[in-house]
Amino acid sequence: MSGSHRATEYPSYEPMREPVYGVPQQSYEQPYPEHEAYRQPVPQEYGQGVYQPYQQTPDGYSEAYDQPFQAYQGEPEGGYEAASVYQPVPAPETVPFEPGPVVLAAAPVAGSRTAARGRRRKAKQKRHGKAVMAGTALLVAATAGWYAVGQDGAKPGIAAADGPGPEGVSKPDHPAPAPAAAQAASDRQAAAPAADRSQTRTDGSVAAIPGLGAKFTAQIPAETAQVLVASGQDKNTDKNAVTLWTRTPEGRWLAGETWQGHNGKSGWTTDHNEGDLRSPIGVFSLTDAGGRKADPGSKLPYDKDPSFVVSGTGFFGDQLAGSFDYVVAINYNRVPGNSPLDPRRPMGSKKGGGIWLHVDHDGPTHGCVSIPEDKMAQLIRTLDPAAHPVVVMGDASTLAL
Repeated sequence: MSGSHRATEYPSYEPMREPVYGVPQQSYEQPYPEHEAYRQPVPQEYGQGVYQPYQQTPDGYSEAYDQPFQAYQGEPEGGYEAASVYQPVPAPETVPFEPGPVVLAAAPVAGSRTAARGRRRKAKQKRHGKAVMAGTALLVAATAGWYAVGQDGAKPGIAAADGPGPEGVSKPDHPAPAPAAAQAASDRQAAAPAADRSQTRTDGSVAAIPGLGAKFTAQIPAETAQVLVASGQDKNTDKNAVTLWTRTPEGRWLAGETWQGHNGKSGWTTDHNEGDLRSPIGVFSLTDAGGRKADPGSKLPYDKDPSFVVSGTGFFGDQLAGSFDYVVAINYNRVPGNSPLDPRRPMGSKKGGGIWLHVDHDGPTHGCVSIPEDKMAQLIRTLDPAAHPVVVMGDASTLAL
């Protein structure tokens, strides 16, 4: 080695500080300067986040190098481009939308949640529709009269008055008339009882006469085919409804017209006595007719006699003239087969007698039953001895026993 070479001076040796690769170096003596450029996001590779400021560890190494090593997984089959191709997700199978009878909004797209909700709303609309239809059906049914009970009976005749019976001419005491409300209730009660619809056939016949209980039904003779029912509201009323019922060959009953009539001024009784002004309750045969006027065509024996006459006024000033123009004797305390004028009283005079069906004249009777004159003539023509006619008379509550 030459001397000249030895004479060459070299700088003093200073150990070189090992750099941290990929990380900007800074001195420990001076802090890393803050700068806005380091705070801005920089372009990153695919899948990386936004730039974060460097955080240095006390020993000068980055925390990134302290993470465990992860082996490279390689590219997906076909490369990144093949892996990133968009594949559409198939729509779930749905039921085609069927609009209802009323559409309030646009039909939703099939397969969406809105479509499902639309189908649910559609089902609710159907249920609501059925409820509305059911309510409408009930309203129509009520308007058509499906819930009406009973049937339309015969139209009553013109209301008539009562007069005294042949027991004697009345001495009117002119009692105060009933209030209008009570009078209206009495008139409604006087209507004929409606037949049970469940027993009514297409011909209008019923199995039993309505309003008559077992006690009075049993008193009707088996051979009787004509029953005249005179029924009052209660035991103290002087008004009643009179209906003629006819038995069919099958043993059922058909109703005739219903006529408004009257009876004794004081009502009804099961123990009639002379002068009590009550009509007797019971089942009585009808065998004889008569009157001041000529026979209207009676099948019963008819006695035309001028002795069928009465005059004066009734209890309420009603005119009695003409009350006995047509009469049918009610066989209470009398001898059947004789004129209604026959005075005999088998049970004695105390039990009264001369109880007739006669012409109505605007006032209560002494104990008879009265109906309008034209209805009396019609009744006399209808009653047939071969039908063994009877009258069932009394207040409604008693007749129902």
